[in-house]
Amino acid sequence: MSNPWRGDVALVINGQPHVARLTLGALAELEGKLEEDTLLALVERFEGGRFSSRDVIVLLGAGLRGAGQAVSDTDLMQAEIEGGPMAAARAAAELLARAFVVPE
Repeated sequence: MSNPWRGDVALVINGQPHVARLTLGALAELEGKLEEDTLLALVERFEGGRFSSRDVIVLLGAGLRGAGQAVSDTDLMQAEIEGGPMAAARAAAELLARAFVVPE
């Protein structure tokens, strides 16, 4: 079960429920892989709609690993995410938002 207070985002991959969470380590991984100097630049990139499918995969992968799941970005590229690309992009954006905003 996901906990929004902890920054969790739920998604279904290959028919199995998963939880993703952006820990500090996951955020550091994202900065390196997505070549952003700051977390704010990364957030602005997603808010401005200037993200690619690769960005979504890298973000979801970092979030899944941050929640303790052993999944590679390559595995995730071959996975079926329930709801398709739009649901994956929504989950990625939600991960970023929950990393920096306290739920209401």
